[in-house]
Amino acid sequence: MRSFQLSRVALALLASGSMAFSGPLLAQQAKEKQPQVETTQAEVKKATDEQQAVEETKGETVTIIGSYMGSLIRSLEEKRNADTVSEQLSADDIGSLPDVSIADALTRLPGISAIRTGGQAAEINIRGLSGIFIHSTLNGREQVSTSGTRSVDFDQYPSELISSGSVYKSQKASLIEGGVAGSIELRTVSPLANSEQHVFNANIRGMYNDRASSVSDAEKWGERLSFSYQGKFADDTIGVAFGFARLNQPSVAEQFIGFTYPTTRDLDGVAGDTDLGLDSDCPNCELISEGMELQHKGGTETRDGYVAAIEWVPNSDFVLKADTFISKFDSEQWARGLRVKFGGSQANYYNPLIVDNTMVGGVVTRTPDSFTRVELANDDDTEVDEVKSYGLKAEWNLTEAFTLKADLSHSKGSSNFQNRLLWSALAEDATIANPVFDENVVINYRYSGLDIPSVGFNQDFTDLSKVMAAKYGTYPYLYDDTVNAARLDGSLELFDNNTFRSFEFGVRYSERRYDTTRKVFEYGNEEFSSLEPPMQIGSGMASVVNWQGDFSHFPSYLAIDIDQVLASWLPNGVGTPVTTFGANFAGDLDYSTDWSVRQSGSVFEDVLAAYFLGNIDTVWWDVPVTGNVGMRIVNSDQSATRLRAVDESLPLEQRLALGAEYIVDEAGLTSFRFARDLDGINYTDYLPSLNLNFKITEDSQLRFAAARVMSRPEINRLAADFSGTIGDNPDRTPENPEVKVYNATQTNNPRLKPFLANQYDLSWEHYYPDGTGGYSIAVFYKDIKNFVDTIEIPNFDFAAAGIPVPEVYIDEQSLVEYEVGNGTFTYAFNNDKGGAIHGFELATTTVFDQLPGVWSGLGVNASYAYTDSQVKTLTETGQIKGEISFEGLSKHVANATLFFTHEGFETRLSTRYRSEFVSRQWGVNEQVVYFDDETVFDYQASYDIDDKTRVLFQINNLTDQPTKSYFVSEARTGTIQYFGRQIFLGVNYSL
Repeated sequence: MRSFQLSRVALALLASGSMAFSGPLLAQQAKEKQPQVETTQAEVKKATDEQQAVEETKGETVTIIGSYMGSLIRSLEEKRNADTVSEQLSADDIGSLPDVSIADALTRLPGISAIRTGGQAAEINIRGLSGIFIHSTLNGREQVSTSGTRSVDFDQYPSELISSGSVYKSQKASLIEGGVAGSIELRTVSPLANSEQHVFNANIRGMYNDRASSVSDAEKWGERLSFSYQGKFADDTIGVAFGFARLNQPSVAEQFIGFTYPTTRDLDGVAGDTDLGLDSDCPNCELISEGMELQHKGGTETRDGYVAAIEWVPNSDFVLKADTFISKFDSEQWARGLRVKFGGSQANYYNPLIVDNTMVGGVVTRTPDSFTRVELANDDDTEVDEVKSYGLKAEWNLTEAFTLKADLSHSKGSSNFQNRLLWSALAEDATIANPVFDENVVINYRYSGLDIPSVGFNQDFTDLSKVMAAKYGTYPYLYDDTVNAARLDGSLELFDNNTFRSFEFGVRYSERRYDTTRKVFEYGNEEFSSLEPPMQIGSGMASVVNWQGDFSHFPSYLAIDIDQVLASWLPNGVGTPVTTFGANFAGDLDYSTDWSVRQSGSVFEDVLAAYFLGNIDTVWWDVPVTGNVGMRIVNSDQSATRLRAVDESLPLEQRLALGAEYIVDEAGLTSFRFARDLDGINYTDYLPSLNLNFKITEDSQLRFAAARVMSRPEINRLAADFSGTIGDNPDRTPENPEVKVYNATQTNNPRLKPFLANQYDLSWEHYYPDGTGGYSIAVFYKDIKNFVDTIEIPNFDFAAAGIPVPEVYIDEQSLVEYEVGNGTFTYAFNNDKGGAIHGFELATTTVFDQLPGVWSGLGVNASYAYTDSQVKTLTETGQIKGEISFEGLSKHVANATLFFTHEGFETRLSTRYRSEFVSRQWGVNEQVVYFDDETVFDYQASYDIDDKTRVLFQINNLTDQPTKSYFVSEARTGTIQYFGRQIFLGVNYSL
């Protein structure tokens, strides 16, 4: 059975040339679908005009609408004609008033939300699942990430360089596997699909961040500029396109960061006041925080994006296209303020305010056995992230019925993160020859839930006669993530089959390699070192910083010039980080920084996949049915380099037999403790899929989809990077009395298997007959079979597990030797309990063209998604233990845009809401927290001065919506961050 029909709206948009963005060679696609349709643009237009004339004789009106309003209608038309449950973004939807990145545009789609980084959307969540469950492609090719995981940072992709996008919520066999939540496909331009011979576009706009006026030395101004060109040559057989986009924006924040709760102690003396997840050894104890941080942040972010494509179509049977996309994100940021350490269970706690069995206020003082202190923290961070994507694709129509496609691709993501941390502390007198650390520390605080807390200290952090540089550290993190892939796809048209329109089949092979390098350099000690002594901060090295606005009650502090301090303080004026096992002051190997060696290594992932798919086109019970059914088979071979510990007590011959070898690190230290090898697994998954679309009426359709889907663990979690460090014992007990303990982590494991799920989708879509919009109702159910979980085991017996632990630790200041006890072991495993995720989505787009006069340009685009799950994962953040929901799962997500257009003027007000969800933030270490619900408003307006020139005005984060987080209970304050409003004004010129 043969069927190929565009709706009246699509035909009208074709006639206006406004569907030129959609896919390569629309006329060629029409030829493949219906051979009797001619392929030249003139003939397509003639046929379109004739169709319009027919429609008009029936007394029906086809409305052609442009820019943002038109882009919504085009997106609906693509959604209507798709063979999967999907959401679509058209070119104007992305580019008419360009968002900062493609991430902002994606968050306006039903069921899509984002985690804000630095105040703007970065990681995308789909249907309550985080970015690690989403597979992303560019022009159909797998994309690597600059985040060090599989989760793509979509702020790396300038919206000006992306022509269209799709979010596939149901799977089909021809899509690359990897998306339990869904798959996101981004597309760059196809120059021969453009309706014009030559098109040039340029825009420039300035920007201002209003929060910068409250942060000393912060940049206030930035700019965005872009240009692009598309052209067709040689009788439209050669197409060329290229573009450039630059974003240079200030990065600003004022923030409070609450640290996790590793300490328990009975503070109120009330018997039986237990709470879920508290320390089983002390059921009457209350939770005590590790501390807090009061911080200003500033700096600049510069992103340069490039896109280029060339197409060659020598005849109607062959297409060759090469394209490239490059994006470089350069971030230079500083953070400074006060870092507060409460000092563990040995500190004194007075007048505790207890809420939810947690101390959320009171007075903390230092004792001889505690590490209570307040540090002046000055950080300089630079990060250069770069994505490069290259592809070559050829398509042959070998016969009237058989088409063959071949594709070669290379995608590489790299990140170079360099951080410099300077800790300064107060001495009793910094002017004397041998200054002494000031142990008279009193901290008075009171948390206010999700509001800014009250904090006070007995010390003056602006007194140059007491402030000294105490410790400097730099901990670079470098990684490269590369995928090389080749795929071959075939399609066979079935002209006389009453069930299937065509068969598709193909094979894809990819090789992925992920390389990480960790380095370290440290000098000094937070509480002063006699061997690497502190240095007094001179008057020319620092300036006083005062807090403003809602943070004005925070104490003032010194902003310190790190370069000046290092030039005067370090022996060589600079510290060079290296990958090293670590040594004590005598130069003897002590494995204090062996994490930098263990976490440097490679992950290898080779994937061979094949699929077969049948495209359905039939009639059941007088109802037209389209869709597809297929199977994808995926074989994965994954491995990682590993340093395997060998028991040093064994005889030499036995250690050699176990693979032990002499390893020399970058500092020249030699270790005979480890064996180097590869560890990994090989597995095969079978992924059936079904998509059915029932055309109930001319304007209504019912969709059903079912599939088995998979998402591989984050690529960095496949590394074999066991790491261990010696730290303070925050909760000393008679059973664990040591001052110092050894903590180890193995949250990465090359034997981790993918997340697997069976998913089902059912949706009803209705489109208004006059082409002014439509609505949809969808329900979904995902049966998660397994997932990766992480657990912490306190007081772990490392020796019994064959893990070597340093026996003693020498304090750098007092040179006192401490016995090292057992700390916490954190590791990852495949949790096979599984569970369900389910929900529903509502969406509508409506243009109120029935309103009189100017008001006919009013419209609304809105959606709501509800997601719930019985799936729980284990978490142990400090002493907060128990089960939490999936990361990224918000029960409620809503998006709405009210828009208006009239005679060249357009304006829209958009809002995005998501309810609370679980994610991660950084304190002293990575912390699992709940993020509070948030509502973000954006305003945009434009006016067409003439056919070529448009002026633009935007305000992002109109209400300066902060990001707020907490530890399970809102009383346990996590982070409160304000980023400011971004205000844009500019002009766009098209030729």
